[in-house]
Amino acid sequence: MKSLIQKIKNWEAWPFKLIYAPLVPYWCWYMIKSGAVWFFTPSNPKLTFGGMEGEPKREMYDLLPKHLYPTTFNVLPTDDIVSIRKWLDENNIRYPFIVKPEVGGQGILFRKVDNEEELLHYHRNIPVEYIVQAMVHYPIEVSVFHIRHPKEAKGVITGFLHKIPLHVIGDGKHTLSQLVALHEKASKRVGELHSKHKENWDNVVPAGEKYILSYAANHNRGAHFVDLKNEIDDNLLKIFDDISISINDFFYGRYDIMCNSIAELKQGKNFTILEYNGCGAEPNHFYDTGYTLRNAHKEILKHWKALYTISRYNASLGVKPWAFIRGMKFRKETVKLFEVMKAADEKIG
Repeated sequence: MKSLIQKIKNWEAWPFKLIYAPLVPYWCWYMIKSGAVWFFTPSNPKLTFGGMEGEPKREMYDLLPKHLYPTTFNVLPTDDIVSIRKWLDENNIRYPFIVKPEVGGQGILFRKVDNEEELLHYHRNIPVEYIVQAMVHYPIEVSVFHIRHPKEAKGVITGFLHKIPLHVIGDGKHTLSQLVALHEKASKRVGELHSKHKENWDNVVPAGEKYILSYAANHNRGAHFVDLKNEIDDNLLKIFDDISISINDFFYGRYDIMCNSIAELKQGKNFTILEYNGCGAEPNHFYDTGYTLRNAHKEILKHWKALYTISRYNASLGVKPWAFIRGMKFRKETVKLFEVMKAADEKIG
């Protein structure tokens, strides 16, 4: 009984659908008010489906100035290793580097590749187009949720987080498997982590060594979030207002960023944008930061209201919501794609 009560209290670990279930009537109300099931698609006009899901990452990178994101190229499952070696050389990308699917999310198929053997294993088992991206060595990963109404020059930053990837610290005594078992979040993902780290599973982790269990700093991959809301100021806002205005089509979403320091990020120096997540981005700053479920729901509804307002305004300018049939077909294809990707993710380990 005590364990059950604890699980009920720990709402952050609930399934995504359970957390959002009480809010479904609000989403339906926006559909009714707008007269469109896919009312949100005009929110970010140059992103497929507004960036809700299933959008190619290439769309985002093509909109961003090249100096704002890591060196990147795309690979098809049918490409040969000789070509990939050539592209690595042409782009001056060295091991280790990051690979991730062109259409992705939730950290699925996200990997750090340390050598050609690992690259070959990944390439042979991935059934979809993927991205090779230079490893970023800045020490801090943050996310910035930025919203700007299209008719306004100044937006708002609603969330600012330090994202710490799931990891353990060695003590020179315990094996990796033992450290995972002792870790609050990692212990709930033993099967997944064993599959990805089986070559080191029974090795003792040296004292003081930080062993990264997942390089995907997502809540559903066990990352820990530290609230940086006290660091939000006009300097930080100006950085993202300027990016949004220069592109003129990022109005609602979350930036995932690596930076050297928060101070330098505010100065527009020494940072790189890993991804921009459009209207499907979760306002993830309510995880790990002391929110009650009630207040998390309030935060979600605040963001949905902004999403609806921006979408309706863009629709009034001629960016119409997707037709029902088009959206249904796209969602069906996306769900099928993610099923294939999840299977490949398990196979790759």
